[in-house]
Amino acid sequence: MRERFEIPAELVGERADKIVATLAGVSRQIARSLFAGGVVVDSRPVEPDERIGGTEIEFERPLPTPTLEPEVVPFQVRYEDGHLLVVDKPAGVVVHPGAGREGRTLAAGLLMVYPELEGVGGERRAGLVHRLDKETSGLLLVARSEEIHARLVKDLAARRIHRQYLALVHGEMEMPTGTIDAPISRDPTRPTRQKVSPEGRPSRTHYRVRWQGEGLALLEVDLETGRTHQIRVHLAAIGHPVAGDRIYSRHGSAKGLRRMFLHASRLRFRHPLTEIELTVNSPLPADLERALAVHPGAVNSLSDGPAVGFSST
Repeated sequence: MRERFEIPAELVGERADKIVATLAGVSRQIARSLFAGGVVVDSRPVEPDERIGGTEIEFERPLPTPTLEPEVVPFQVRYEDGHLLVVDKPAGVVVHPGAGREGRTLAAGLLMVYPELEGVGGERRAGLVHRLDKETSGLLLVARSEEIHARLVKDLAARRIHRQYLALVHGEMEMPTGTIDAPISRDPTRPTRQKVSPEGRPSRTHYRVRWQGEGLALLEVDLETGRTHQIRVHLAAIGHPVAGDRIYSRHGSAKGLRRMFLHASRLRFRHPLTEIELTVNSPLPADLERALAVHPGAVNSLSDGPAVGFSST
């Protein structure tokens, strides 16, 4: 059945597939499949990658997706109140169900502990506001209601949620700090990969060297935008791929490292209701800590702050 929606102000100017995904509560992949049946904005057919400035959008709502079944899936809670959570995802856990992955997802694990999250943010989303790659560990925001989810998604789009990562990369950096400003698009020859391309979406990554030596560098990385695989693509593009990255690196893995060294270590954001600024930290996981242990200088560069910080300013 075809349905018509008013385009929210915060989505005006976004790609058509993102608008459809948000309004239908489905993944971007499912949203793109709906364009085969025709997606119309203000009576004009549009393409998935077209940026939309209209007021109304019409499309065929997808068939209901299978119910997300709660499962025991490991994760830790780093911050919790009655409105939102910040959870710590271990490496190896997929965030959402999708093509080729239905079970053992973080979304299912959240439902096991917080059943009230069912349907929040869309079907099978369990309140998750953003995502991490399967092999990336670290922090994720989870909303406990539709109202909070909508506010956090808006804040994310407005770049008011600051995401910081730790990455070990191949090669020593020439400059202690830097910004990589390069558009990213999907690689048409390899669908599971992204690439730097003039036709891509604007993407910006900032980095600061915490330690380097022995042909490696430990970076603190801040995302200004949040494209798929952004950190991995950008660092590989400047000749410093993430250690252990099997997709974007041609280097062998670093000594003692069994997976990609990328960890979402800090989230900083204003609480959508109280306006108090929260900073939530995640310690380096044991496997990555062991990989750094052979480089004492790298270990010493990490200073443990409080798990959660508050500021009213």
